[in-house]
Amino acid sequence: MFRSDLLHNRRILITGGGTGLGKGMAQRFLELAAEVYICGRREDVLRNTGAELAAATKGKIHEFPCDVRDREKVEAMVATIWNSGPLDILVNNAAGNFIARTEELSPRAFESVIGIVLMGTLHATMACGRRWLADKHPGTVLSISATYAPVGSAYVVPSAVSKAGVEALTRSLAVEWGDRGIRMNAIAPGPIPTQGAFSRVLPHPGLEKLALERNPQHRFGTVTELANLAAFLVSDQSGYINGEVIRMDGGEFLQGAGEFSSLGKLLRDEDWEAIRPKKPAKS
Repeated sequence: MFRSDLLHNRRILITGGGTGLGKGMAQRFLELAAEVYICGRREDVLRNTGAELAAATKGKIHEFPCDVRDREKVEAMVATIWNSGPLDILVNNAAGNFIARTEELSPRAFESVIGIVLMGTLHATMACGRRWLADKHPGTVLSISATYAPVGSAYVVPSAVSKAGVEALTRSLAVEWGDRGIRMNAIAPGPIPTQGAFSRVLPHPGLEKLALERNPQHRFGTVTELANLAAFLVSDQSGYINGEVIRMDGGEFLQGAGEFSSLGKLLRDEDWEAIRPKKPAKS
């Protein structure tokens, strides 16, 4: 089904598109003839990714520096994109997460993760959704959730709260907007090694071994596997799938829920101290 023109004439915005899963999806969508817009907070990273993917795929890619926590900046970005034509697909991928004992988290730590994951998803979805509804233009939203969203997980509470909200938003709007041509779906991936993010959520050597042992396939997922699933879910090939959260984890969730719940038995006080989020230096 992955013919070279699968996403021809589709204009796609990917939040957090400069690195990791977002970058992988951007590359796959370009290979399938989409026009891709990526946004993120780091302008230099976006430019490097855009240049790299344009050279590798010969596709059309555009970069927009934007912090999805800021609703006005998201609105301005989407309005600028719409000036040259409506988007067809939104991929809510921007995320933030870290491992910590919940009682040690500051209000700002909660606000940061919730602001990116939940509010950022809401801002982008509403910015696109309102325009699609006003123009009677069909649209597709794909959000990246987490396997622990339905059940929660210790030590990543801000993320668990946020991802649960993303799934509730996905299911709710799938019903409310479905009769007006807008589909809402999500992917809940298990561990997938990516540069930077993977080391933050598996910072202890014992965690990687534990994660592999608890997976029936005894391996991690790949960016390519996720990008292919994403391409299917945003394409017309999946037109009758609406309001679903597709779990992609090799069966790990079925073996034991709560991605990080076993950390209390594995990490010592000195380990917690080593991975504690560092306070920014005062200027």
